[in-house]
Amino acid sequence: MKLVSSTEKWNQAAAFYVRMEVFVLERGIALEEEFDAFDRDDTLYLVLYDENKPVATGRYLKIDADTIRPGRIAVLPSHRGRGLGKRIVEEMEAVAKKEQCTTSVIHGEMTAAPFYEKLGYVKVSEPYYEDGALCVTLEKRLRPNHSSLVK
Repeated sequence: MKLVSSTEKWNQAAAFYVRMEVFVLERGIALEEEFDAFDRDDTLYLVLYDENKPVATGRYLKIDADTIRPGRIAVLPSHRGRGLGKRIVEEMEAVAKKEQCTTSVIHGEMTAAPFYEKLGYVKVSEPYYEDGALCVTLEKRLRPNHSSLVK
């Protein structure tokens, strides 16, 4: 497996392929809801390739100087159960740490919440609907907030 983290058009197309398969065709999410204003030319996409085939992806958004929002994490059905989603999330967290971010916030479907909780995320909201799916916001501290240590 090869992981590519880039804003290149070809890698974006690979991410869109996985998302189309998982979210639109498998899950029934509308195209106009799945592909949104955050899918920009400068958006960072992480894609895992099995040989030359994209099989897992995630979209990395930095929402402020301290916070990232991993999203659109998807793994093709043929490659599930191999830890690929975990690898995508952990790589996004590694990128965030290099950028000195302290927090990761995920808007996850309720069915995916246990997956994120196993990775150290904690639910911080009541359930709500987003893109037609029942979701919850989860949060994880990536590193101590140094300003909170100063007295």
